[in-house]
Amino acid sequence: MKFEELDVKGKTALVRVDFNVPIDEDGKITDDTRIEKAAPTIQYLLEKGAALVLMSHLGRPQQEKLPDGTVDKEQFSLRPVITTLEDHIGCQVEFVEDTIGEEAKAAVKALQPGHVLLLENTRFYAGEEKGDEDLAKAMAALGDVYVNDAFGAAHREHASTATVAKFFPSEKKSFGYLMGAELAGAEKLLDNPARPVTAIVGGAKVSDKIQLLEKLLDFADHIIIGGAMAYTFSLAQGGKVGNSLVERDKVDTAKQLLEKAKAKNTEIHLPVDTVVGKEFSNETPSKVVAAGAIEDGWEGLDIGPDSVARFSRIIAESKSILWNGPMGVFEMKNFAKGTNAIAAAVAKATKENGAYSLIGGGDSVSAVNQAGLADQVSFVSTGGGAMLELLEGKELPGIAAIRS
Repeated sequence: MKFEELDVKGKTALVRVDFNVPIDEDGKITDDTRIEKAAPTIQYLLEKGAALVLMSHLGRPQQEKLPDGTVDKEQFSLRPVITTLEDHIGCQVEFVEDTIGEEAKAAVKALQPGHVLLLENTRFYAGEEKGDEDLAKAMAALGDVYVNDAFGAAHREHASTATVAKFFPSEKKSFGYLMGAELAGAEKLLDNPARPVTAIVGGAKVSDKIQLLEKLLDFADHIIIGGAMAYTFSLAQGGKVGNSLVERDKVDTAKQLLEKAKAKNTEIHLPVDTVVGKEFSNETPSKVVAAGAIEDGWEGLDIGPDSVARFSRIIAESKSILWNGPMGVFEMKNFAKGTNAIAAAVAKATKENGAYSLIGGGDSVSAVNQAGLADQVSFVSTGGGAMLELLEGKELPGIAAIRS
């Protein structure tokens, strides 16, 4: 069912959103991208005369329980989300410290069209992450129609993202605008993209990106590798990595990926120079050395200026760009130059050369936001793991449940 064809007037719409946002010690949201991106779906449903019941998870309360074995309902409460959500949708949001119990049922029953109710963290229930059918059935009873707009959780077969959809017929369930945009964004890159296609892959571990890299070998013309994972590739080429973060057990995997790339005429571009430091600190002494020539006692923390120049040239000539993962420790100002430069190169290729650019979730989103360039790329994904699995060619449970 297409979103706009969903009959919601006078109905209660149960909407799974992804408000799993970073919250600091003062209870302030440090990145509200996911809330901002969910706003169009919420506003549309309100305009069509629906009453909205919003569900979301926040953090991992089942894995970080209090000493007495209970979930920390203060640390993981969705209450801090309310003010930011109200700012983005332009109306008041009611909140209930319950998800499926009597208090939640009473709040839903009293809800009028044009009003919004936010339920408490779905993960306060152990059955959420297990896809529990009884929990999902209780959730489904709260709405007449179901809308899944939580792309960031679409790769999880959880009660509120996948199982709940089984209790709604096809004409009473749909994706929201955000989910639709995420799928369209990935499809544009995967299905007959404009060439050359360049994938920029960074982050800490090769093991986290093996399946993505394997998939990229099938359709990318260029793969740029940065971040700590580049040091594993450096080892595979016989280089010295000093005290850099590496996965020694993945050196053979890196060698195999390099060989496969040659066979498939896909160029893998590794850093030619590296910014190294004496320790993992913003204030550490630093210098630039050639890639593969990092001395003992030093560790790689960013790509160097020659790598930035080389990578930027490749990006400038690209017509389709995927970016997943930073080039270095961008959270530290002195080692953010490489990541910020790549963000600027992607934005420039998009704006000046008409390239299609997809920022593939996770740290890449934080990086492009930090650089102030999120509005200068084609699409910024709200789902790190979900986008990764979608690009790897996997069927996501949250998507399959709506399409079935």
